[in-house]
Amino acid sequence: QVQLVESGGGLVLAGGSLRLSCAAPRRTLSNVRVGWFRQAPGKERDFVAAITWRGDITDYGDSLKGRFTISRDNAKGTVYLQMNSLKPEDTAVYYCAAGGGVRLGVNSSDYVYWGRGTQVTVSS
Repeated sequence: QVQLVESGGGLVLAGGSLRLSCAAPRRTLSNVRVGWFRQAPGKERDFVAAITWRGDITDYGDSLKGRFTISRDNAKGTVYLQMNSLKPEDTAVYYCAAGGGVRLGVNSSDYVYWGRGTQVTVSS
């Protein structure tokens, strides 16, 4: 079992930025693929971004590329999600997911391990 911990969420004004982090306190993330998903109240969980274990391939949800950037520091075993130009519609709980394969994963079902999420609230 791999425990994932997200951090960096909070309240921000529209147009602001946040950087989320995902780490596994008892196991490194340096050799697994990682994805970020988000879920707003009353909505389904949506794909946000994903990165291969090498960090050489990334993908983003619709309309997020250009504002969001996923990256990783394998030396620290941490994956980041830089979110810029935030909008009120970005408000959601953001989840980190890991494992399940080698190729890039863009579906919830691609992942085995999940964090508990971190709340991001963007006010207008």
